[in-house]
Amino acid sequence: MSFRRILSLALLVGTGAVHAAGDAPKPVLGDAKAGEAKAAVCGACHGMDGNAADKMYPKLAGQNEAYVAHQLELFKSGKRNNPIMMPFAATLSTQDMHDLGAFFATKASLPGVADDKLLARGSQLYRGGDAKAGVPACMACHGPGGRGMAGTGYPQLGGQWADYVTTRLKGWKDGSGAIDDPHAAVMQAIAERLSEEDIAAVSSYVEGLHTAGAKTQTAAK
Repeated sequence: MSFRRILSLALLVGTGAVHAAGDAPKPVLGDAKAGEAKAAVCGACHGMDGNAADKMYPKLAGQNEAYVAHQLELFKSGKRNNPIMMPFAATLSTQDMHDLGAFFATKASLPGVADDKLLARGSQLYRGGDAKAGVPACMACHGPGGRGMAGTGYPQLGGQWADYVTTRLKGWKDGSGAIDDPHAAVMQAIAERLSEEDIAAVSSYVEGLHTAGAKTQTAAK
């Protein structure tokens, strides 16, 4: 798959153009207050405010509703395989999933710290990509500040643990994390073109990516 094809597919998925006209389901709106009560069980791994202390678990604070709800749907359907998440997701209704997403979207993600030694390459990949390797800029879908695109379901990456991002990218690269999903297909095509060094660099960069004025998360470092 060419560089242009990967970028075009990402844009098509983001706009919903991969679906037939009139095929888009009626949107479900989440209730953040209802989601707060439902999120109590999530706190053990993801933190009560969505800021996971353990780097193996993703931070959910500030994540957009569409992305959270979609990932829960993937766990429930079995398309995304995770022995911890699948049993939890199995009990959730579509409304529950959106309520949880709406709740975490109201929380502020605490940024981590990027490794200075990996900063230059990480910044290059995130902001400009690598045309020779056929890798588009990460910010084309995830935004210049790493906030993602809530309307299209592209996830927030800014502040996410580098360890978690690395695990996901390596899973896409070697096929162990492959998912039957249009968004995932884009990432799998990109990850296959990244070296181990590139994965480490861009993962570190997004952990340190945050908006001006955000307080760095140091307690869990």
